[in-house]
Amino acid sequence: MCCSHFNEQDMPTGDAVPLDIEAVKGMRFFDPHVHMSSRTTDDYQAMADAGVVGLIEPAFWLGQPRTGADSFRDYYSSLIGWERFRSSQFGIKHYCTIGLNSREANNEALAEQVMEMLPLFIYKEGVVGVGEIGFDDQTPAEDKYYRLQLELAKEASLPVQVHTPHRDKKKGTQRSMDIAIEHKLDPYMVIIDHNNEETVKEVLDRGFWAAFTIYPFTKMGNERMVEVVKQYGSERIMINSAADWGISDPLAIPKTAALMQARGISRTDIELVTYRNAIKAFGQSGQINEEDFDTIKDIDQTQKYAGNTVLRGGQAPRVDKSSILIR
Repeated sequence: MCCSHFNEQDMPTGDAVPLDIEAVKGMRFFDPHVHMSSRTTDDYQAMADAGVVGLIEPAFWLGQPRTGADSFRDYYSSLIGWERFRSSQFGIKHYCTIGLNSREANNEALAEQVMEMLPLFIYKEGVVGVGEIGFDDQTPAEDKYYRLQLELAKEASLPVQVHTPHRDKKKGTQRSMDIAIEHKLDPYMVIIDHNNEETVKEVLDRGFWAAFTIYPFTKMGNERMVEVVKQYGSERIMINSAADWGISDPLAIPKTAALMQARGISRTDIELVTYRNAIKAFGQSGQINEEDFDTIKDIDQTQKYAGNTVLRGGQAPRVDKSSILIR
């Protein structure tokens, strides 16, 4: 892990416990919800340096509505193709979940076309779940396509990654779980994402996986996350960075691990929350093999995908990350 990617100023100070970044050096991290299509290759390199060995990129909207089915088709293809390749060029194993997101479920004419193509993608190599699906404004259309995709997940024996709404979160979270149980999904196959202190107890009590997105200034900061783990333990709890096109931090997981270490959480619990639980939950897809995290380190950045490479103009991989000069 390269300390230049971490800074005590980035971490909440709280009770002024000294932060020992070296304490988590050598740990492996798995980010089960990170939108790498919105990140640069420098982000991939920083994540690799910090110990991230695997990640899951959920299908979601792009910041503005798509206008045709082909846009979805190309996007899904990029998640199982180019983005998977790009991740591998930095020694990180890339997986994804495929689904119709809640925002765009409200365009029913387009949603019908997307539903027809989903079976063409959810069985592809590297697809570890149906997601992220669920509610945004909790409309009838969102309810309809959430239910249809739960049935798809059941048919494919895949885990489900549920996006809980930003507005009226408690009601939306309860509703998401109620519908999953109504459709006879095993809660152990369902990852409820974007939790907070208001939702976590019920999610865990009902047997679902509880995922938390660590965002700067919103949703769930890492100081609050430390307190959640202290209160509820590490069973069926995982954290992610989301790292989407908004204000976000692709190093949220290793930073939170460092803070947990400083605040007295055991190494075992840190490993469960930042690595092993996500692998166990999404590994029910049969697609995740931890041995891949070792073999993928043998990378060659001159490799190409569909004729393209991460290198430009014959450049060699940048090795000296401490230099301020970009030659």
